[in-house]
Amino acid sequence: MALPTDAKTRKEHPVATGVLDYFPLALMAVANVSYVGNVQHNGPDAPIHWDRSKSTDEADALLRHFLERGGIDTDGLRHSAKMAWRALALLQKELEAV
Repeated sequence: MALPTDAKTRKEHPVATGVLDYFPLALMAVANVSYVGNVQHNGPDAPIHWDRSKSTDEADALLRHFLERGGIDTDGLRHSAKMAWRALALLQKELEAV
């Protein structure tokens, strides 16, 4: 799925007002999961990047974090934030495969 180029379709995908403005705290938590995961899997000095070879079990990990929703994982991050990250990863891969 490419970013929309025509005006009508762009208006049907309000990223700022339809997502970022609704969930700023949740998205900050998910961004922190990305940062901590990058440090854990790639090292503290590595630029942020998604090493997909180390991220292959989105559905299972998502559900594991869902079962522990409302709690904090051993690294201090919320299970729900990790669940959201995994959900976004799963959706991204599905959309790329279309």
